[in-house]
Amino acid sequence: MGQCYGKDAEKDEPEINFTYPSSNGKSSFPLKSVQELALPNSSPLPDFGISPARSTPRRFLRKPLFSPSPAKHIQAALLKRRGPAKPKEGTIPEGLEVEKPLDKNFGYSKNFSVKYDLGHEVGRGHFGHTCLAKGKKGDLKGQSVAVKIISKLKMTTMIAIEDVRREVKILKALSGHHNLVRFYDACEDTLNVYIVMELCEGGELLDRILARGGKYSEEDAKAVISQILSIVAFCHLQGVVHRDLKPENFLFTTKEENAPLKAIDFGLSDFIKPDERLNDIVGSAYYVAPEVLHRSYSTEADVWSIGVITYILLCGSRPFWARTESGIFRAVLRAEPSFDDSPWPSVSPKAKDFVRRLLDKDLRRRMTAAQALTHPWIQADQKIPLDILVFKSVKAYLCSSSLRRAALKALSKTLIADDLVYLRAQFSLLEPSKNGRVSFDNFKTALTRNTTEAMKESRVFDILSVMDALAFKKMDFQEFCAAAMNVHQLEGLDGWENQARVSYGIFDKESNRLIVVDELARELGLGQAVPAHAVLHEWIRHSDGKLSFIGFSKLLHGVVTRPSRQP
Repeated sequence: MGQCYGKDAEKDEPEINFTYPSSNGKSSFPLKSVQELALPNSSPLPDFGISPARSTPRRFLRKPLFSPSPAKHIQAALLKRRGPAKPKEGTIPEGLEVEKPLDKNFGYSKNFSVKYDLGHEVGRGHFGHTCLAKGKKGDLKGQSVAVKIISKLKMTTMIAIEDVRREVKILKALSGHHNLVRFYDACEDTLNVYIVMELCEGGELLDRILARGGKYSEEDAKAVISQILSIVAFCHLQGVVHRDLKPENFLFTTKEENAPLKAIDFGLSDFIKPDERLNDIVGSAYYVAPEVLHRSYSTEADVWSIGVITYILLCGSRPFWARTESGIFRAVLRAEPSFDDSPWPSVSPKAKDFVRRLLDKDLRRRMTAAQALTHPWIQADQKIPLDILVFKSVKAYLCSSSLRRAALKALSKTLIADDLVYLRAQFSLLEPSKNGRVSFDNFKTALTRNTTEAMKESRVFDILSVMDALAFKKMDFQEFCAAAMNVHQLEGLDGWENQARVSYGIFDKESNRLIVVDELARELGLGQAVPAHAVLHEWIRHSDGKLSFIGFSKLLHGVVTRPSRQP
């Protein structure tokens, strides 16, 4: 179901016959035979092979990789999640305990055949397959549906069983968004689990890419990406990370050219708390984010995958390519996507900037899905969703020292129009009072308005427990910008050095004051730590005892902040 596969680093020879299982019920193409599907003189995308003219140069293979290949760990992760391919046979030696059999009873309805007429198969994956079906009774009587059939025989580990439980739970919790495949029912019998969903007859996004010769125009790509961003932003607000975003996991509802796009296959998805990091390596090799390979990631990993999809839509090639998974992972970790070869010279600067900001290896600088919808290239007409990043940033701001808050306020006065589009949209979603201010109640109400069962499962509301300082004050738009802006993202943009200098000038004029090291240490919660005092001497100007530009820059990045209170 989309699990990353890998082999030992020392066996890094090409495996052209390898087939990547697809998590949406279809098997992906074998790398050696799919080339036959490519149109003459068309994009190389169909065979997932390399295009000397369009793909990232393999310069990353010319340098030695000092750390072990991440692929070395993938095999273990795969076995842990799925278990061995076959159960071990033979007699059990005396003295050894017999393992307790896995409980494969899910508690779902057991009358699938009474409720549905099962039709022909339309796709096959690692765990099972997808079939057409028709409802026989109730609200779905006479309606065609898709049924994902998951074999219980292949559920050989508790992790595999929990993946199925979680997939059903997530589909139930999130059902209702217009870009998410609708969930209808879950049934089971002694052999299978049946997940009944909306039937999308327009085919995969991948098929549409192939039908267009391998790539989209910018305008058509924007229409697709805005829908993907919308559903992903919704999932992230609810505390759900998809973890397997790729063209195969998006279906069109009908065969019409402008049919809506639906996200499918939440088999690898998971709930994630606001400050939590995941560490299991899952996903599809070409779309996996660097931090996933480093085993510490959150919702930003989905945004990276959207960046890969956007790159493919615009040029027809993958940004990171190699013959083996070890090579793919090296490229993801070491290489930069190429924007030099055709058709990139003819692609707009805004589109290239959009892709770069999604494929930033520093996850702190990567845009969120909600932010990406306000990027100058895309700026979709659709409603901008509430972004959970705003809550995280405001929480950090409230837990910061007064000196850092002053530095952030100075920086907020240098924001340009493009930066303010996102911030104004988020501030508006909080529904400020007539005098243009927001309080704790505004944040709480905004979350409540968007709540689903998924949000409760991922404990998103816990983030409010450290925002109660707003219960005694109100925040205007200027201070909201200071609290909600992302310094790391601004640092990644052109002109950051000048912006930082200008904001320091504002801070120096309005908020800088005489300060001694002991006072600064106390304000930052450092106590009497001698090494910390030695560092802080660099933060203060020797000429007048005020905060230096170095100290100002450190404050902006939140190098040291007062510890947040525990809920």
